[in-house]
Amino acid sequence: MRAVTPQSFASRRVPQVLNLLRVLGLAALLNAGLVSAQEKVARPGSKPALPAGVRALRDLAYVEGGHERNRLDLYLPEGSARPLPVIVWVHGGGWIGGSKAGCPAIPFVTNGYAVVSINYRLSHHAIFPAQIHDCKAAIRWLRAHAGKYGLDPDHIGVWGGSAGGQLVMLLGTTAGVKELEGQGGNAGQSSRVQAVVDWFGPSDFLTLGPKDTRTKLLGGDALQNKPMAIKASPMTYVSKDAAPFLIMHGDADKTVALSQSELFAQALKKEGVEVTLVILRGAGHSGPQFQGLESMKQIGEFFARHLTQPKPAQP
Repeated sequence: MRAVTPQSFASRRVPQVLNLLRVLGLAALLNAGLVSAQEKVARPGSKPALPAGVRALRDLAYVEGGHERNRLDLYLPEGSARPLPVIVWVHGGGWIGGSKAGCPAIPFVTNGYAVVSINYRLSHHAIFPAQIHDCKAAIRWLRAHAGKYGLDPDHIGVWGGSAGGQLVMLLGTTAGVKELEGQGGNAGQSSRVQAVVDWFGPSDFLTLGPKDTRTKLLGGDALQNKPMAIKASPMTYVSKDAAPFLIMHGDADKTVALSQSELFAQALKKEGVEVTLVILRGAGHSGPQFQGLESMKQIGEFFARHLTQPKPAQP
């Protein structure tokens, strides 16, 4: 494993990270149902095992009168007396499947976070930009209901893999892009996020290559439908206004080429955005290295630095 743009992590967060590592065993992560390399759909009705001291509020509607997929699960520590920073997991599945039931972020609840796992409309329900409309609606809903659930609306991070990676990349780069906000309610709230962890998400549909799942998302082949491909590409929106990014990608990924992350990281760096790209040697599209203790340690440190510091969200 090597970090292309390594960052130094705050030493004062080491005790928090060590505490996190004590609860992050590989078996727990596997039970959390990470998206596989084949982007399999989670078993209907399956629920992740919860660590001790964690309570779940499931199937909360984040769009009033919305689609059946406009639901989220909220995981909270028992007895917290302060507003909690939030980590939102966005599942993968090629935009054709996947479920909020598989959430690798749940163990972070025991380290003082609220964790949210969302469903969103799939490509057979609606083509892009419905998916990012839903993700942004969920972020706005969380801010609107922060007081009710004890959440810190100024510190929301997102994390996703593959298709979910593309969506969190968009969340991290499109704050203020009105055409991607949608009509999901809570329009007075911001959809801005403060930190992004991206696992092997595609950044540029024009260079990604053809695949049936991508055609279904865009409503046609990317090269034959360039305006939509450009609209759906996180690379389109890179600017100095983007959130900090931690990107992880395997150098043996045959589904989304490593170059998708390399070029995206370079573009962010050029704009002066904090970005770290971690290349996992021998890893493909997902796999155990993403679930390993070293990767989870890096993710824990990244979120601790950006979500537990007094840094108000921008409008």
